[in-house]
Amino acid sequence: MTGPERGAVGDGRPDGTAAGGDPGGQPAGGPRRSGLRNPDRAVRGLGAGTLVLEALVLVLAIQPIRVVGGDLGGAAIGTVVALAAAAVLLAGMMRRPWAWHAGTVLQGVLMLAGLLHWSLLALGVVFALVWGYALHVRRVILG
Repeated sequence: MTGPERGAVGDGRPDGTAAGGDPGGQPAGGPRRSGLRNPDRAVRGLGAGTLVLEALVLVLAIQPIRVVGGDLGGAAIGTVVALAAAAVLLAGMMRRPWAWHAGTVLQGVLMLAGLLHWSLLALGVVFALVWGYALHVRRVILG
């Protein structure tokens, strides 16, 4: 072979060592549970993506709720916009451990907004279920 010796197929390192440098094939610090290169980053991306999707749905739902549902007042619209802005801000702060707790609180506040209009409660329940699944995936991947 010309060039450096290759390790096992699929390990991503030309000399056969793991990313942590252990020639036995295990990364430094023990085996990875998930098989992801950077599980923290993957989980943060899941949380951020969930929150951004929630913000987008909230903002886009304003007009259909007004047309179909009728009496969506200024307070309800302001609440929806504030919740969407909070979701976007939290999505940018997913590196902080408290952001996961704040995201859970956000889901509860969205369900409480159902007092302003029933459709906000429906959206709150749907996104609380999605957020619960994201928390489950986080627990499975990170342990």
